[in-house]
Amino acid sequence: MRIAVFSDVHGNKHALDAVLADIQNQKPDLVVCLGDLVGYGAFPDEVVQTVKAVGIPTVMGNYDDGIANRRLVCGCDYKDERAAELGVKSISWTLENTGEESKDFMMSLPERIIKNIGDYKIMFVHGSPRKLNEYLFEDVPVEEITPMMQEAGVNVLICGHTHLPYHRVLESGIHIINAGSIGKPKHGDPQAVYALLEIDKDIDVIFIKVPYDYEAAAGAVEKAGLPVEFANIIRAGEDDQ
Repeated sequence: MRIAVFSDVHGNKHALDAVLADIQNQKPDLVVCLGDLVGYGAFPDEVVQTVKAVGIPTVMGNYDDGIANRRLVCGCDYKDERAAELGVKSISWTLENTGEESKDFMMSLPERIIKNIGDYKIMFVHGSPRKLNEYLFEDVPVEEITPMMQEAGVNVLICGHTHLPYHRVLESGIHIINAGSIGKPKHGDPQAVYALLEIDKDIDVIFIKVPYDYEAAAGAVEKAGLPVEFANIIRAGEDDQ
């Protein structure tokens, strides 16, 4: 079975359109979105409506939760005062530029999706099985992952939120897969990235980088009056904030 998984669109409609076109060419059996449809980018409403129209199974991200519930916090982890200030601007702008229908759609999203495929029980989440906004980086200690997975009752976890793609296999056979980010990348270049899984007796994962007009996406951020730092993240594929 082939599964395409993408995450953290963050209002970047240019990246979303390019990734959906690439996924269509891959002809997967299932496509899943790991949330954070909105925030930072210039097209939050358009992104939500596109995902809704295509009918992609989607889990709730921390940003989706914050905007749907009209909160001025998103559960983000800010490194310093400037980053927190930028985060508040992003939330305020996104609240004003996301329609009620889109907010209602995000409110309806589940926090997790579970699929049984062969010997694998797979959980799709945004952050972790415990929290929408928990960062599961690749170097999380095994002694922390194992009980978390046992409590969740799954042997494959597919997540986002860190914006850094990886596939980690523990000696116990547990798989942790992070799909990265298509709209606000931190993987070092501006291309959108998503995960394509081939599931049979084993799980093979490739991370597909999709080129797109990131300058147009960055320019739209600036034109919308959002902080230039958000545009520069799109251009560089890195986030110092």
